[in-house]
Amino acid sequence: METMREDIRTTTTWSMVLSVLMIVSGISAIVLPAVAGLALTVMLGWLLVFTGALHVGMAWRGEGAAAIAGEIVVSLLYAAIGIYLLGRPAAGLASLTVALAVVLAAKGVLEALFALSVRPLAGSGWLLLDGLVNVAIATLIAAAWPASTAWAIGIMVGVSMVSSGLTRLMISSAVRGLVA
Repeated sequence: METMREDIRTTTTWSMVLSVLMIVSGISAIVLPAVAGLALTVMLGWLLVFTGALHVGMAWRGEGAAAIAGEIVVSLLYAAIGIYLLGRPAAGLASLTVALAVVLAAKGVLEALFALSVRPLAGSGWLLLDGLVNVAIATLIAAAWPASTAWAIGIMVGVSMVSSGLTRLMISSAVRGLVA
């Protein structure tokens, strides 16, 4: 039993360290949103290039000319977008900012419609509020575009990292408290 407690303490300690690093990284992204946005754009560019290479590998496993050609077209598309993001990260960040505004608007509208459809249920008001907040954020990003390119992605990711870090920290603390 003592070995299990030590394992849990060790695991929760590392989880708490990771949590603090996530919080610090998130705060850094909020403080320097343009740098964070460009870093994310470059990272996404590399991921797309890598994914394009994986699709070339999948083409070798394809059966039939259409399947092989489809994988090659997909691989070229991923690679081209990745290379574009790597070559022009500022333009890529501007495109990602527009995409973020569109996604948030769509998500917000869908959440609001869903909330209205389940209106008598408890908590539907919170869902409606969340939907409206998403639409408002999307509107702010779109209205400020292209100036929002400098801050939108970095701040959104920063807030998400801080939130995830705090959540992980609280869960790790709770688990540690159970075995103390």
